[in-house]
Amino acid sequence: MTKELVVISGKGGTGKTSVTASFAVLANSPVICDCDVDAADLHLILSPRVNERHEFRSGHEAVIRMADCIGCGACLAHCRFGAVRMNGKAAGEATFVIDPVSCEGCGVCVRFCPEQAIDFPERLCGEWMISETRCGPMIHARLGVAAENSGKLVSTVRREARRIAEEQGRSVVLADGPPGIGCPVIASVTGATLVLVVTEPTVSGEHDLERVLSLARHFAIPAAVCVNKWDLNPEMTERIENRARQAGARVTGRIRYDRAVTLAQMQGRAVVETEAPCVEDIQHIWDHLGL
Repeated sequence: MTKELVVISGKGGTGKTSVTASFAVLANSPVICDCDVDAADLHLILSPRVNERHEFRSGHEAVIRMADCIGCGACLAHCRFGAVRMNGKAAGEATFVIDPVSCEGCGVCVRFCPEQAIDFPERLCGEWMISETRCGPMIHARLGVAAENSGKLVSTVRREARRIAEEQGRSVVLADGPPGIGCPVIASVTGATLVLVVTEPTVSGEHDLERVLSLARHFAIPAAVCVNKWDLNPEMTERIENRARQAGARVTGRIRYDRAVTLAQMQGRAVVETEAPCVEDIQHIWDHLGL
């Protein structure tokens, strides 16, 4: 049976992706997926070679056919999102265009256009890719600028990762989740075997940890916690670990502050591919997870 570990954090910048990349090296032939589709960066460490690219389309956008537009302004009058713009004068009449960034895809302008001069195609929101890395196959994606439905794209990435794991007989799907607690995070963790929350010993780290553990409890997903850069604030680390235990999460270990992590990132390497002191900390956490 394939197990799915999702590495998440209540906030950005806690070291979540660095930990995920190291786990990808330590795991036995995992399928890797980057669910942080709004700001993916796992590829910077794992250097995937793209084998397949697929368009991601979701929702709709309105597009005026200029040849059929009579300039009546019905679309401008009915749009509540300010997406319709007057485009100067043509042959003595106003013409209109729809700003694709402002368009919410509600379809009201399509409904009220007397000439049916507005098309309503599916919106191209980004792309998802199947790639190969030195650690195994990787499914990742890129959401377009101002594009929506990131949760749906995350679900696509996870579905493809599970499919490949089943087809190739791989026992672990390893996912780098997005920060926060919003829709992309929910799409990342739903149905997972385990979530690992990477936090840091700060007030904001403690606050956001509580939020993300509450999310895991709501969806009945087992949670584990590790504290990155714990030695920068040992007192806060103790406090965070106690809070995690009280919330029913398993504390899997601590990762010391190590400048070698940044150096490894600059070299495009996972930190466990170096001889950095913190490697033993990450190895301990991976062993403790029992995957």
